[in-house]
Amino acid sequence: MRLAEQKLEKLMRRKNLDVILFWGMENIRYLCGFTGSDGAFLFAPKERFFLSDSRYTEQAKVEVTCAALVTYKQKIPGIVQLLKSGRYRRIGFEAGVITFESYRRLRENLPKLVWEPLASELGPLRAVKEDEEMHRLKQAVRAASASFLKILPGIKPGSREKRIAEDLECRFRKEGGEKPAFDTIVASGFRGALPHGAASEKKLQAGEAVVVDFGTRFRGYNSDETKTLVLGKPDGRTERVYEIVRKAQARAIRAIRPGVSVRRIDAAARDVIQKAGFGKYFGHGTGHGVGLAVHEEPSISPKGRGIVEEGMVFTVEPGIYIPGWGGVRLEDMVVVTSGGCELITYLSKELKDNIL
Repeated sequence: MRLAEQKLEKLMRRKNLDVILFWGMENIRYLCGFTGSDGAFLFAPKERFFLSDSRYTEQAKVEVTCAALVTYKQKIPGIVQLLKSGRYRRIGFEAGVITFESYRRLRENLPKLVWEPLASELGPLRAVKEDEEMHRLKQAVRAASASFLKILPGIKPGSREKRIAEDLECRFRKEGGEKPAFDTIVASGFRGALPHGAASEKKLQAGEAVVVDFGTRFRGYNSDETKTLVLGKPDGRTERVYEIVRKAQARAIRAIRPGVSVRRIDAAARDVIQKAGFGKYFGHGTGHGVGLAVHEEPSISPKGRGIVEEGMVFTVEPGIYIPGWGGVRLEDMVVVTSGGCELITYLSKELKDNIL
């Protein structure tokens, strides 16, 4: 039995649930293998049902081998009909995914069922990666890294941010990626102060730092990495900020091992930046899980919960963002091992290797 199924059955016993309704496509894919864009999955201790409409019947026959297939004409009535046919009293559901209108209609048509919202309880479901998941993550990283190296000569003064992002995303497919994991970020000069600065028509200029946040997908699994490049010899401020961020990232990576709280890992990076006097310029968490979704559990942040376990995969990405000047972010993906962690991404974050 997969670890995820064991976790679900333990959760169901703790919550006294008869069945769980999955609505989000990442969890549906994870639990039954379906790669389409719509459907539902019912998980009970002794039975599983995958529900979809006729668009996906043949696809589901091939992909879904662990559940009975149910075809509906309309989603809500189809789910209602199946739930009525079972002897269910208490049902858990993905509270963070299902729309309020869908939830309202389901409750309206199933008034005798007790509905138990599940949100944080399902967060850890996909956090620990299995061997095949690790293979796909590493292939996504390989495709993204190879793509970045191929387009690197085009990152130079006079190039436009948008053109760099477009070239990189086009290259992903040539290197085996399915599609971009997210909209590629290219933020140069003063725009580097925008942590999620979408690539613009701005031209790169000599002496600027350029933040490039990129990733692709391989068989459903994503990569996520950020490089900060400097176009020419860095000035003193750029060099100082870069080295503070690099030190913060290295400190956080050294803190990772099974049993350590996610808040402690975040604090390891944050303390370096705060002691250097840049604490107010680091506003986001130090990292996040990566898998079927680009952002999933665990959350490596001051408000994150829980400890890290062997097999978890997440980013380590401290940054400093100074309005009107620019920013530096360095991001790598790691997998937790029995004695610490290993980098999955492999492009250098040393300043000397990122001066163009």
